[in-house]
Amino acid sequence: MVERISDAEHAVMEVLWEESPLTAQDVSERVDPARGWSAATVKTLLGRLLSKEAVRHEVDGRRYLYSPAVQREDYVARESTRLIDRLFGGRLTPLVAHLAERDALSDQDISEIEALLKALKQ
Repeated sequence: MVERISDAEHAVMEVLWEESPLTAQDVSERVDPARGWSAATVKTLLGRLLSKEAVRHEVDGRRYLYSPAVQREDYVARESTRLIDRLFGGRLTPLVAHLAERDALSDQDISEIEALLKALKQ
């Protein structure tokens, strides 16, 4: 199981989930420019992700090519479960109720939830 990753590390993972393998420079060029990260910052984050076994690398001449070691879907599933366990006692209903009470669900969200529930009942 991959150790929990920070928000900054997650931004790097999103790039690698989108396309890989990539060099550190490639990742640096694809990370949201609003973050203002240098290539050195991206290399530091890749090093942390390597130590957490969230990414792997292979040598390609004088450079490393980085790829995710965990699938995005698997990571999202683990993090979602961790959040629901920690904040809502492992129950999904209180999370949905919380979002509904805060008007955080759009009409489209509600329609999608209804369609999902209908599909699950079948």
